[in-house]
Amino acid sequence: MSSTNRWGIAVAGFLMQIALGAVYAWSVFRIPLTRQFGWSVAQVTLTFTICIFMLGVAAFFGGLWLNKRGPRIVAVTAGILYGLGVFLAGWSSIGLSWLYLTYGLIGGIGIGLGYIVPVAVLVKWFPDRRGLITGIAVGGFGAGALVTAPVATSLIQSVGVLATFKYLGIAYFVVTIVAGLFMRVPPEGWRPEGWSPSATQARQRAARDYTLGESLGTWQWWALWLILFLNVTAGISLISQESPIFQKFAGVTAIVAGSMVGIVSIGNSVGRIFWAWVSDGITRRWTFTVMFLLQVLLFWILPSLTGVTILTVVSFVILMCYGGGFGTMPAFAADYFGSKNVGPIYGLMLTAWGFASAFGPLLLANTLKSTGGYASGLHIIAVILILSTILPIMVRPPQARAAQPAEQSVKTTA
Repeated sequence: MSSTNRWGIAVAGFLMQIALGAVYAWSVFRIPLTRQFGWSVAQVTLTFTICIFMLGVAAFFGGLWLNKRGPRIVAVTAGILYGLGVFLAGWSSIGLSWLYLTYGLIGGIGIGLGYIVPVAVLVKWFPDRRGLITGIAVGGFGAGALVTAPVATSLIQSVGVLATFKYLGIAYFVVTIVAGLFMRVPPEGWRPEGWSPSATQARQRAARDYTLGESLGTWQWWALWLILFLNVTAGISLISQESPIFQKFAGVTAIVAGSMVGIVSIGNSVGRIFWAWVSDGITRRWTFTVMFLLQVLLFWILPSLTGVTILTVVSFVILMCYGGGFGTMPAFAADYFGSKNVGPIYGLMLTAWGFASAFGPLLLANTLKSTGGYASGLHIIAVILILSTILPIMVRPPQARAAQPAEQSVKTTA
């Protein structure tokens, strides 16, 4: 297949991730749902929590299924479940449990199945640009809210929140399935014509493809899981309290804080592509080291900032690092365990996302409750991050057993 065609698959993967990443626009539904049905903010927010948790779980099973049956069937199933879940949420007048079941459970499973497809497919097509291409793929997910939020807001104002779910469900169904039909894996052993890994790339890549079971038997898989967990913990803690933090530190109104949140959220998408691209040059290890050290400084000084501009810039960079973890880690996993089984290997690693999404906000909320301010919580995160830098500095690719011939190594991954 020509390079033109592989870039076509990349474009389809990016569009698919935009549709899936629309879940990040959940906040636009929060107030309309609370006003129409009298549900509390916590009750409505639980829908998003369920959805993200199911995303992490389903991504693992999607990776396993993709390896056995190919990416198209997984992508089509993802589109059906995602579209159906959001569409059925349009009948949430039935009750809050219906919203949890449809948008949260069914929609979350669809998003998880779909999320892993472009990542697992594109990392195989771009061994020469692993970081950049996975950054582009998940960058679409980060950009989903930027596209969906204004559209959903306009629809809610014109047709109501429940009808909006129905319209969006149909749109997600179509976009995800059509883009998913372009997903295919290259032939075994395929590589771009005339390309071979550089000496630096070779040193940072495993000697063979690992199975899921083999990767779990290495300390490196657990180290990468923990690196992702720690990076998400930092970023998601800020995301969970952005508006009140901006209002408290800068003394701005909720409307101004909302505008700041919108600007800062762009960093999530930009960082996925930028840091993944950087990682192709300085390696994944040093990319995470730089991101951790940068966040140490930014989280430490954040409580002392009072200007709107500087608060926005610092928070933007923090979210760039948050997104950068998602952009860089798929390539990190492919480097260390091979691209053949990266679907289930990275899919299971995404459980770190779910755990961190609970731990980070809870940490900041508890310190706020005990101290009455955000400074202590933000400083604790800075300390956690400086300790976290040890992991990417120490980690190295797992080494194949010396006694195992290359031919046998290949067979064990089949």
